[in-house]
Amino acid sequence: MKRRIYTLDVFTTRPYAGNPLAVVTDGDGLSHERMQAIAREMNLSETVFVQKPTNDKALARLRIFTTTQELPLAGHPVIGTWFLLAELGVVPASEGVVHVTQQLEAGLLPVEIVFEEGRPSRVTMTQTPARFFPCKVSKPRLMQSLGLKASDLHRKLPLEYVSTGIFNLMVPLRAASVLKKIKIDIHALANLMADRGVMAYCFAPDGKGKARARGMLPWELNEDPATGSACGSMAAYLVHHGTHKAGEKLSVLQGVEMGRESHIEVNVMRQSDGKLVPYVSGSAVRIMEGHIEA
Repeated sequence: MKRRIYTLDVFTTRPYAGNPLAVVTDGDGLSHERMQAIAREMNLSETVFVQKPTNDKALARLRIFTTTQELPLAGHPVIGTWFLLAELGVVPASEGVVHVTQQLEAGLLPVEIVFEEGRPSRVTMTQTPARFFPCKVSKPRLMQSLGLKASDLHRKLPLEYVSTGIFNLMVPLRAASVLKKIKIDIHALANLMADRGVMAYCFAPDGKGKARARGMLPWELNEDPATGSACGSMAAYLVHHGTHKAGEKLSVLQGVEMGRESHIEVNVMRQSDGKLVPYVSGSAVRIMEGHIEA
């Protein structure tokens, strides 16, 4: 059976930058094993399968797969898929802001889509409240797996696992120039992160509302050019540790070293119970469409 498939570049407004994404828009009836096989075939960091929701409050259900596993939530798949669905008319065209609810494995979460002249221009996803966990990984071994030295770490900020839907290891660096020196040992990093964490998110904040980052993956793709989930975790982490203020925009530049410059915006809000909730925003560009045998 043929299924409709699209590819997009996400967290960019120009083709062949940002983070590539594959989206199968008619994903109903596919088994978990079949979706995983298709994601392996696409060989991108994530592939999304759009299905009918099982909850009446949601407009669509998104199933998100890496080449090896299903994820409960991820940033660029959500941003890219809803940008596409807005272009295709699944989200009725409007002017200004439209709010919808999506169903993910992480639960029901809101999405905000901004339309300009009847076309989507920006998508904002709400992530789950940030959770923080101490990192027991050896600093010297971790830094060695990244091709860096312990002295390259930020002097005040700690290594820490953070989840706003999926776990990522926050690796704060002393300066943006350190990012260029990273040379990942994929097997060493995989062994260190075997118990927890999808990614080692290496970043350098400038303290003025901007940050540079690289997302290092302990699996075959090695690096992610734009990571909305980890970016949301990083912003919550910076608020949690007092180096960024809740309610202020954080602009993140990622993917430069890969030749796929990506622009991500995050705003972290503090709830009445003190929990930190990130709102991650970005744009996307449609690259290709066709059919896949499924």
